[in-house]
Amino acid sequence: MSITPQTRQLAGLDGLQLVIDEWPAPGPLVMLLHGGGQTRHSWKDAGSRLTAAGVHAVSLDLRGHGDSAWAPDGNYGLPALRGDIINALEQLGRSATLVGASLGGLTSLLVAQARPDIVERLVLVDVVTRIEPAGSERIRGFMQSAPEGFADLDEAAEAVSAYLPHRARPRSTDGLRKNLRQHEDGRWHWHWDPAMFQLPQGGSPEGNPLTMQAELDDAARSLQVPTLLLQGALSDVVSDEGVEHFRSLVPHLRVERLADAAHTAAADDNDAFTRSVLDFVLEAPNS
Repeated sequence: MSITPQTRQLAGLDGLQLVIDEWPAPGPLVMLLHGGGQTRHSWKDAGSRLTAAGVHAVSLDLRGHGDSAWAPDGNYGLPALRGDIINALEQLGRSATLVGASLGGLTSLLVAQARPDIVERLVLVDVVTRIEPAGSERIRGFMQSAPEGFADLDEAAEAVSAYLPHRARPRSTDGLRKNLRQHEDGRWHWHWDPAMFQLPQGGSPEGNPLTMQAELDDAARSLQVPTLLLQGALSDVVSDEGVEHFRSLVPHLRVERLADAAHTAAADDNDAFTRSVLDFVLEAPNS
């Protein structure tokens, strides 16, 4: 059963407008942070299922994505994203479990390092500090592959199917409307700011995940909160070697492999993903 969330705005770093979907519930707070090129709607099924189990779920559009504002200075580096999430959590007024996929996961890692007082648990969805360059380049290639947009939603659906060959193509294209903007000329463009690619991913050299290996490793070493890695067994972004490197930094790390999932793990196997998150969030302390 789908539960309709409440949509509202929060202020990110320097007052940048952020848009969230919120499923209020009396239980612990879980903030869901999507990957690069996605939107808060990537979590709609997970949000409904979490709140049905009593979890207060919040899904946020990262800066430059979805309905959140575009950075006027083109700053999409990890430190700016970290500042946005810290500000958002402060406005929500509660500590939270952060569930971050890809770019959202790396941001969550930096938030947990900077503000351990507002992060209770951490779930990383198919992302570690040492990602596979080929998989990362495939993501960047897809995000930059249609600078002129698409003539219609069917053309966009074909592009998604080619990018995600392991996933069956949906019968309807209606779901794509949340991830695309229709311009005045009638063409459809992805719902993110192209400026984030004017420099290496992140918008500024020092904010690029691929050039922040040392900083991300340091953040991982500092983790004290319970941490779960959900690895997509079909992923080309997170390898077993990458997982073992991350485990060497985070000795208390738990790892679960989602057998039918690739890098887009939450959508690839939503049932397994949601069960794992619920079990982790609702378990007794120190269990």
